[in-house]
Amino acid sequence: MSERSQQQTGRTAAHDSAFLRACRREPVPHTPVWFMRQAGRSLPEYRKVREGIPMLDSCMRPDLVTEITLQPVRRHNVDAAIFYSDIVVPLKAIGIDLDIKPGVGPVVAEPVRTRADLERLRPLDASDVPYVTEAVAQLVGELGATPLIGFAGAPFTLASYLIEGGPSRTYENTKAMMYGDPELWADLVDRLAGITAAFLDVQIRAGASAVQLFDSWAGALAPAEYRDLVMPASAKVFDAVAHHGVPRIHFGVGTGELLGLMGEAGADVVGVDWRVPLDEAARRVGPGKALQGNLDSAVLFAGRAAVETKAQEVLDAASGLEGHVFNLGHGVMPNTDPDALTHLVEYVHERTAR
Repeated sequence: MSERSQQQTGRTAAHDSAFLRACRREPVPHTPVWFMRQAGRSLPEYRKVREGIPMLDSCMRPDLVTEITLQPVRRHNVDAAIFYSDIVVPLKAIGIDLDIKPGVGPVVAEPVRTRADLERLRPLDASDVPYVTEAVAQLVGELGATPLIGFAGAPFTLASYLIEGGPSRTYENTKAMMYGDPELWADLVDRLAGITAAFLDVQIRAGASAVQLFDSWAGALAPAEYRDLVMPASAKVFDAVAHHGVPRIHFGVGTGELLGLMGEAGADVVGVDWRVPLDEAARRVGPGKALQGNLDSAVLFAGRAAVETKAQEVLDAASGLEGHVFNLGHGVMPNTDPDALTHLVEYVHERTAR
């Protein structure tokens, strides 16, 4: 079978999957489950294949990306795969000098602080990330009826890494630019929106069935800041890929006060962290959107009975939703017992079987 035929077959086979049906707010045979950071992290088979290979290097090797993306699908029987990558991959691809340091996260050699620094952020072209196109095509062929979710970081979160030079708890340099030079800020996140949209476009064209925009650090913003200074760039990303017709998911941490605005930005599915019950999240988001979430990741360390109790609370809160994708309220923690995740998938599937 040709690569193109594999892609088309994968799309057709995945179209009626429980995950994509839930994203479209259609009836489902069971509540679909997948986990953020499911591709590796807690799996011994992941640590084995990653041994001695730096994070960014692993994201640029199609065979390794394929294997790591498939590992949790094989082990946990989740309803969707999330493309193994990192939010800084497109920045690295356009020539930004950065690395992912173990135990720290992305570190940028020369932070973006001036208008002249913007010139380093050139547009992303598909030819910059051939390994992404190759890996997605391989995955679609392997996954068949299981959907593949594309992956990208949102403009605000990318900007915060670029400006701060790495992870931050205060975002002092980022907010200094937002408030002190709003024109520079607007130009920066607009440029990042173009790069992010292009990165998602590559994945969709290669066969991804849905995409998720991770605005990991948007919870550092007040609603007015988000609406005026961040939402336009995120909306630009969602608008740019809307013509593909694939579900678009939006997720951030600590974003309870922003849920309605995150939906307005253009997402079809709004991800909810563990702080806000899903019935309350639905009230904040309003009609016409599916929700994703939102079991506290830490519950997985509490034993099977506690996991079932707390998972049932999530399912009960979601019982009146138009569409629900079960997920954690953040990513899988590295020390999580993989068997706890497998059991959680089984529990949700069994409890929600129609």
